[in-house]
Amino acid sequence: MKLENILVLDIETVPASPDYNSLDDRWKSLWDRKAKFLVKEDQTPDEVYDRAGIYAEFGRVICISVGVFYQQDEALHFKIKSFYGHDEAALLTEFCNLLNTNFTSPQKALCGHNGKEFDFPFLARRILTNGLKLPYLLNTAGKKPWEVNHVDTMQLWKFGDFKSYTSLDLLAALFDIPTPKDDIDGNMVYGVYYQDNDLERIRVYCQKDIVTLANVVLKFKGMSLLEETNIHISN
Repeated sequence: MKLENILVLDIETVPASPDYNSLDDRWKSLWDRKAKFLVKEDQTPDEVYDRAGIYAEFGRVICISVGVFYQQDEALHFKIKSFYGHDEAALLTEFCNLLNTNFTSPQKALCGHNGKEFDFPFLARRILTNGLKLPYLLNTAGKKPWEVNHVDTMQLWKFGDFKSYTSLDLLAALFDIPTPKDDIDGNMVYGVYYQDNDLERIRVYCQKDIVTLANVVLKFKGMSLLEETNIHISN
């Protein structure tokens, strides 16, 4: 697959409400049922509500960062754009417009780390929840497995071994790529968003993940890492 046909992608998500007590009775009941699989013996559903953001039914998207490779002046460049904000429907609409404009052919593909298990289905579910139409690359209905153009670097790294999870940070360390977790990591996004109200910090973190993921893709192809001067962030 040509690098120019790949849209590298990462998302950040949080629970739909700031805390358990903000939920109405119906949603408290639904979370209580879900939390039965998460709580330890001495925990209650409200104590694990910060984990609601990993489930599309209980969470929402606050940031989508995407990146594309392109050649210029005989060098490989990487352009990044983020869709982020408090209005999930608005940022998903912008993201869908990008896919519907530039990623509508079978040659195009989405790329994420653990994307097949998390990013891609989460996005698809939230797009439908917000009453939007699924873009071509996220609409898997009726497609055969080889017709779904989703590249997952975690799956590629497994080489058929399905026993363990390998984080993006671990792959970065293996390939001597700078860590994207030098400020915050995924477990801190809930607090940074709801307690610190610092969406900009989350955007920067998400974009670092995108650069790391792009470099992992290059390593898989036996290529050199991106030059810092060839990484461009679009407004």
